[in-house]
Amino acid sequence: MRVHVCAVGRLRKGPERDLIEDYTARFDRTGRSLGLGPLTFAEVEDRKGGGPAAEAALLDRALPQGAAICALDERGRTLASPDFADLLARWRDAGRGDAAFLIGGADGLDPALVARADAVLSFGPMVWPHMLARAMLSEQLYRAASILAGLPYHRV
Repeated sequence: MRVHVCAVGRLRKGPERDLIEDYTARFDRTGRSLGLGPLTFAEVEDRKGGGPAAEAALLDRALPQGAAICALDERGRTLASPDFADLLARWRDAGRGDAAFLIGGADGLDPALVARADAVLSFGPMVWPHMLARAMLSEQLYRAASILAGLPYHRV
């Protein structure tokens, strides 16, 4: 199952990008034998300032056809890392060819796009900048792959 992160905003060079690239490489290596990956990123930017509705249209175009959709939203469910790994495994085992994780801009995701999601997850009640949300998601994807592979990265 290919994994996509579709996010509003451009990631510039810097420590966040380095961290994301490191976890992406780790996920790709670990996930390959599990039928997960590669992990790719699609960045969209609404230069006209249309807000969440305009960003939703751009994100919708970046979504692979038939992908399982997970919206990251502060009002979503929080999952423990093993439960997140189970979610990925269920989608993979159900034959989903793609999973897409959506990260909104400064005003979050459009409610209509969130309503279409197969899952709505939160990294907790705090709001995180989209660059940090990408890094946190990249790490959790690698952690999920390591859990599914039985590697010692995740310790209980």
